[in-house]
Amino acid sequence: MQQLESGRIRWLLGACGFASMFSMRLCDAMLPQLSGDFLVGIGEVAATISGFALAYGVCQLVYGYLGDRLGKLKVMAWATMLCIVGSAAAALSPSLDMLIVSRVLNGAAAGGIIPLAMAWLGDEVGYEERQEALARLLTATVLGMIAGQWTGGLLAAHAGWRWAFLLSSALFLVSGAFLFRAAYAATSHGSANIQQGTWVQGLLAIGSKAWCRTILLTVALEGALVFGALAFIPTLLMQRLDLSAAAAGALAAVFGLGGIAYSRNARRLLGRFGERGLALLGGLMLAAGYGVLATSTHTAWSAIGVFCAGLGFYALHNTLQVNATQMFPQRRGLAVSLFASCLFLGQSIGIYAVSHLIATVSIPAVLIAFGLLLAVLGLSFARLVQRRIAGEVGSPR
Repeated sequence: MQQLESGRIRWLLGACGFASMFSMRLCDAMLPQLSGDFLVGIGEVAATISGFALAYGVCQLVYGYLGDRLGKLKVMAWATMLCIVGSAAAALSPSLDMLIVSRVLNGAAAGGIIPLAMAWLGDEVGYEERQEALARLLTATVLGMIAGQWTGGLLAAHAGWRWAFLLSSALFLVSGAFLFRAAYAATSHGSANIQQGTWVQGLLAIGSKAWCRTILLTVALEGALVFGALAFIPTLLMQRLDLSAAAAGALAAVFGLGGIAYSRNARRLLGRFGERGLALLGGLMLAAGYGVLATSTHTAWSAIGVFCAGLGFYALHNTLQVNATQMFPQRRGLAVSLFASCLFLGQSIGIYAVSHLIATVSIPAVLIAFGLLLAVLGLSFARLVQRRIAGEVGSPR
């Protein structure tokens, strides 16, 4: 019976994760429609994306602390309920300012879903099975990203952008209602590690451990190197292959298909390569994918390069994720939320840095350089994982 309950909750976490990523990527393809409706430039309506992302990243740390104290499922359920309000408010916004405020609210609420879902899996799933469980959650989030980008553009073009936000609100309503019920009925709330102490004390405790600092620094570097380059791949594809914005966006979305391919084969890959091998494989595939993209002049080869980069990223990142869920079990919610915030921070720094670099350096040169650095990052983390495993095996019990 307990297994049935756990399986049902895992499915609900995936549904809420899908809705969260769906809402995050919803505005990507509707910026031209928003610009036309509100009679402003693309840069101004882009605040509907950046506002969501900023609130999403900042608020994760608060949710992690609340999840450890109040129960992860309960906090996730309430966060999902708030997302309903944010999405509905966006659909009814009479002005751009109101739309941006609604998106900020939506982002602030959505920040309490995926990191706490990862932390709950850390509480409830044994370490040996955790990488596969996280990979399944990953599948749901990647599908949400792809669906959000595609649906946002489709509905904005053919039905009106407000319908896209209404659909997002409906997704949160359905998934959140079931999670809300499960959170208050579950025999285990994923809060076995409830700790006393302040938020600052928790951060200091996590930061005092060398392995925690290693994982957090690694994921920040990963975020900067992967997403700093990834954000400009559609621009490269449009310039080099003479593709439309829609076609370039669709080709860039193959990155997500690489993630799905990884998640569907996570158990076999983990059994074949182990954590160390997956980290190394991820770094090398990212380097290979970015290398192909930097040199290819054909659509098919570019698609292969994007797919390899996506597969490599999720192999490396999933390995980091599973270590993040175990790096500080006493405050797992806060630790995993800090991990997610470091990824977000690295991503923001990387995109900012590349946006200035490409004024003097070509995008292909950035791809090659970042690919090589990712290979080094994967190799370095693989060695650190191996040393840690060897230390645990050799330590007295």
